[in-house]
Amino acid sequence: MDKDNANPTILNTSQLPTRQNRKNGSALNGPFTNSSALVHKLGYTSSPPWEISESDGTDSDAEGDMELIDEQDIYDLISNISDPEHPLSLGQLAVVNLPDIDITPSPLVAADPNTLTQVLVKITPTITHCSLATVIGLGVRVRLEKVLPPNYRVDVMIKEGTHSQDDQVNKQLADKERVAAALENDTLRGVLDKMLEKCA
Repeated sequence: MDKDNANPTILNTSQLPTRQNRKNGSALNGPFTNSSALVHKLGYTSSPPWEISESDGTDSDAEGDMELIDEQDIYDLISNISDPEHPLSLGQLAVVNLPDIDITPSPLVAADPNTLTQVLVKITPTITHCSLATVIGLGVRVRLEKVLPPNYRVDVMIKEGTHSQDDQVNKQLADKERVAAALENDTLRGVLDKMLEKCA
């Protein structure tokens, strides 16, 4: 079976998709480096946004409801995670891609912030036999679970046809007990902390 990522392209950070011309008039020159821009987008003065009951109104609609998190926000939160083997980000290596992020129900449909929302991120390893694909998936999961509101459920999986053992890696990433056990491993936790340094 042919894999579609045999020769990955390395992108310059200026080539990464990012939100421009936000509602408040400011523009982002690159992906979020931390959750503060997302907190601002949601209209809150401090973090985490789901623990605050009032908004400051800067990015709220006319009824005072917070803006919903969309695929671009998710991409901005994970694209600057460092690759565990390369001095580049997952966005630069096209391991995470905006079209491979899906939110259900759609942010355009889910007006109630208490609605259970599913976030699916499909990752594309740089090589078809990447031994760190599970670690990369864990990094994406940890990052999103750390900053998203509690009504968001995160699933991370290998994009079909991009890894020689995608079924096995996907089973590991979907197994909550394995994920919890992995996060208790000090060595692995150190690797994840290093990957997430630029996301703090």
